[in-house]
Amino acid sequence: MQPGMPYAAPPFGHHPTTPGTGNTGNAVGAILLGFLVSFVVSLVYVGINMATYKEQSSAVSNILYLLHALLNGAAVGALAGTVGRGSNGARVGAAIIAALGVFFGYTNTVVSLFLRDGSLMPLKYMLEDDPLYPAKAWFDTQGGGVDWISLLGLPLAAATAWGLAHLIGNKGRTA
Repeated sequence: MQPGMPYAAPPFGHHPTTPGTGNTGNAVGAILLGFLVSFVVSLVYVGINMATYKEQSSAVSNILYLLHALLNGAAVGALAGTVGRGSNGARVGAAIIAALGVFFGYTNTVVSLFLRDGSLMPLKYMLEDDPLYPAKAWFDTQGGGVDWISLLGLPLAAATAWGLAHLIGNKGRTA
């Protein structure tokens, strides 16, 4: 007669996080891919603004900014949910990256507008006089108050990214 097993037998079936079942995620890969996608979405936003800045009203500029926040959050969140699966690190990383992508998309637009004529002199003067001008332009209105639309873009992008990553990451899981 054979002696019994020295350890408890594993439960039948696969555990949701068992390697090889397709339910494991890669949080680092999700964050790196999210960073790349956020960069590309922000470049598209800068390109659209560079092409249309002369014809934009304040309302159109705000709508483009909020659409950029939604698109950036959706793209990063979808990638984080697909690659990171149920990883909380991927969700949090996606939210942070989406918010940073929205901020830097706006500030890079400001810098690109300084460079639109092909001369580096306006950029040189900006860097000598006020190097934080792009960030101040994001935060302040032209009248000196706080631009609430700009601030709204950050949680909008972060919530969209986190929510989509959560929905997509938990799609294949069973409770």
